Parts: sequence; C-alpha cells; structure tokens
Amino acid sequence: MEGTDPVNKKLAAALSGGAVLVLALSGCADDKNEKLDAWAKTVCDSVQPQAKKIGAANAAIQKETSDNSKPEDVQATDSKAFQDMSDAYAAIASSVDKAGAPPVDKGEKKQQDAVKELKSISSSYADLRKQVDKIDTKDQSKFADGLKDVATQLDKLGRSGNNALKNLEQGDVGKAMQKQESCKSAGAAPSAPAS
Repeated sequence: MEGTDPVNKKLAAALSGGAVLVLALSGCADDKNEKLDAWAKTVCDSVQPQAKKIGAANAAIQKETSDNSKPEDVQATDSKAFQDMSDAYAAIASSVDKAGAPPVDKGEKKQQDAVKELKSISSSYADLRKQVDKIDTKDQSKFADGLKDVATQLDKLGRSGNNALKNLEQGDVGKAMQKQESCKSAGAAPSAPAS
C-alpha cells in the first residue's frame, strides 16, 4: 500500500475536522434559566451517543489507515465510517429539531439553521460513502487517486461553515449546555489527531 499510505493519513487528518463539528455542541459558564437548562439537557443527552459514534468512526478510519491495510479493507472501513457519521449527524439534527427552539432571543431561527446545517453535513457524509464505494480497489493508482478525491471532499466538509451550530451554542444556550454532564462527556469523545 505504499502509494496510498500518505493519502490515507491525509484522509484521517481531514476527518478530524468533521469530528469537531459535533463536539462544537458545548459551551461555558453558568446560568439560572430552568427552561433553557431543560432544553440543553434534552439536546445534550441525545447528542452524547452520536458523538461517541462519530468518535468511533474516526478511530476506525485512523486505525485502518495507520497499518498497511489492503485497499478493500480501507474502502470497507471508510464506507462504514462515513455511513455511521451520516447517521449520527442526521440523529443530532433530529434531536435538535425535536427539542424545539431554545428559549432565547431568535431561538427558533438558531435552531432551524442548526438543523439545516446538521442535515447538510449528514448528506455530505452519505455522499462520501457513495464516493468511497465506487473507488476501484483493484488498481493501486486509481485507488490512491480515489482516496485523494475523498480526502479533498472531507477537507472541504471540515472547513465548510459550522456557523449555525456555533450560533446556536452562543450566549445563554452555550452556558446551559456546558452545565450538562452529557455535553461535557460528548466533548471528550475521541477525534483523529491532525497531522
């Protein structure tokens, strides 16, 4: 796998940017708004298992790219990981949607923007899975080129704005989320080291 190993590492590094998006769902400080705390608890409790799923998918890709794996194994691992990430982001979108708007100024817009963004991220990971599934594993150079394309798409996904999520978690919402044990645990989920 000599020709694809650097690409695999680039793929793993690009992936770590995507993991940051879900871990963005945590804030800081302290507040006494009970409705907001209840909203934050609902969201954080449902985000935690999804953050773990995303962390596990990142770890699987990292492991598969760190040893000289066969192209078929890399493809299968990446495909499953991207599907898991797609499912996790869709589940987070659903959780934020079901939680309703946080009881803050412009809460409904912030919530709707975050749901839309999470669904878009989910769709992007589903597209990456399809892209990985189509890569020719029989031809070493085609496989390396295919992985390079996937890494480029991943990099774009990692750089694409998670502004709606950041906007959702600003101010009192972020403060309420930081108080939740499940959001603190979600923030501790493993992510691939950038290299």
